[in-house]
Amino acid sequence: MPEAILREGEFAVASPTPGADPAMVAIPTVIAGAVGLFLTTVGFVPPSAALAAIPVILAATCLGLLIGTIWAAALGQNIVATLYAVFLGFYLSYAVLQLGLANDWYKIAANEVATTVAVFLICWIVVIVMLTAATLKLPVAFTVLLGLVDVALALLLANLYRPSFLLQMLASAFVFAFVALGIYLYFHVMSVAFGGKGLPLGRPLA
Repeated sequence: MPEAILREGEFAVASPTPGADPAMVAIPTVIAGAVGLFLTTVGFVPPSAALAAIPVILAATCLGLLIGTIWAAALGQNIVATLYAVFLGFYLSYAVLQLGLANDWYKIAANEVATTVAVFLICWIVVIVMLTAATLKLPVAFTVLLGLVDVALALLLANLYRPSFLLQMLASAFVFAFVALGIYLYFHVMSVAFGGKGLPLGRPLA
């Protein structure tokens, strides 16, 4: 996802280095991590295998986002670097949270685990809602992508305090929608990489 610019009311792409696009690395690895989160959220694996997505998230998603963030920053693509850095922080802190709770690294009492998870969710809801509002000048596809994350996290937080199969499935549905839109964006950057115009991303909301 190269640095966004608006030209004649349409979304165009501009990169200081022709053909250089960190999205080629970051987006597919984000999708892999999101699929892992979807499968664990929807109950594809039993509670005893709650860490099933961690290897993918740590070895693929976090590494891909780290590469993408550094690459984007090196190209001067500050908006892109911010987006990737936020998602890197989310995925990495999620992995550290899950590993820490499973191995009792933080010595948190069992009756305080839910509060600990709530702190994680609230922190990231605040950050990603802030990011959503700050990037309204981007094409609407990116606003929708971030909005899906906002809603999914809010549903997970609500489910934490009032456990409900419906809330869990709704959160899973929003994660799945995030994956689907991520795949659409990947086809967009692939089209641009092959010299095409890319796919429609919609006009900015602001």
